[in-house]
Amino acid sequence: MTTPDLTHLIARAERVLTQLEAWLPPAPPETDWSASAFRWRTRDSRGWLEAVNNIAHQDLEDLHHIERQKNIIDRNTRQFLAGKPANNVLMTGARGTGKSSLVKAMLAKYADEGLRLVEVDKSDLRELDHIVDLVAARPERFIIFCDDLSFEEGEAGYKALKSVLDGSISATSDNVLIYATSNRRHLMPEYMNENTQTSQGSDGEIHPGETAEEKISLSERFGLWLSFYPFRQDDYLDIVTHWLTVNGCSEAQISQARTEALQWALERGSRSGRVARQFAQDWAAQHV
Repeated sequence: MTTPDLTHLIARAERVLTQLEAWLPPAPPETDWSASAFRWRTRDSRGWLEAVNNIAHQDLEDLHHIERQKNIIDRNTRQFLAGKPANNVLMTGARGTGKSSLVKAMLAKYADEGLRLVEVDKSDLRELDHIVDLVAARPERFIIFCDDLSFEEGEAGYKALKSVLDGSISATSDNVLIYATSNRRHLMPEYMNENTQTSQGSDGEIHPGETAEEKISLSERFGLWLSFYPFRQDDYLDIVTHWLTVNGCSEAQISQARTEALQWALERGSRSGRVARQFAQDWAAQHV
């Protein structure tokens, strides 16, 4: 091949490569490992860890009437940071009672000790293996946080989560835990007919349907289950008092707000910590 032919071939190859590059998705940005919280983002079939610069701060002391849950998750997180055995955690129960806030409080308390938080949407759970591999070589300790977790039939994230929790042939990195919140204890819907699918063998043995067992098995892969319950009226009012105090209300004003606080909860059909804080913010803004 003559030199002009080679030059022409190289020029054509460069034009082809340029055209291909225009069709390829851009490379994901580099991870800013100096951050303490991340979100998993995806675009054009590529995923990356996006640093969260404006973190919603949550103090553990602001979470009231969930002392048992606070103590358990705090102990588990300290064990994790110390390199000791620790469990994945599933928090279930009434809405607005502090499940998500408790995870954020762990980050606020232990970020300086190397704790990191990775928030993953349910739709991205199929990427869990990749996320675990990405952080495996890091010296920090990562909690993968899945908020408001539940699955419908056939969703891909279900098996990915099940595999990472306790079902893969490869061991999960020891610097990763999964903390999840859900309103469903068993994470997937169960139907009455699943509990009636039984058959009787010739020897009289009863064989229950295996569908319900399959659904329950995902929840059982979490080593710790923490249940959260609706607050009693006095507990709700105590939380209202706390947030009114934080917002600068006097004792006389707090006493004056009691009836309106109960009406606020009645209108929303819930006496939760979230509802108490929302009332306190609204009432303090009008009276302080």
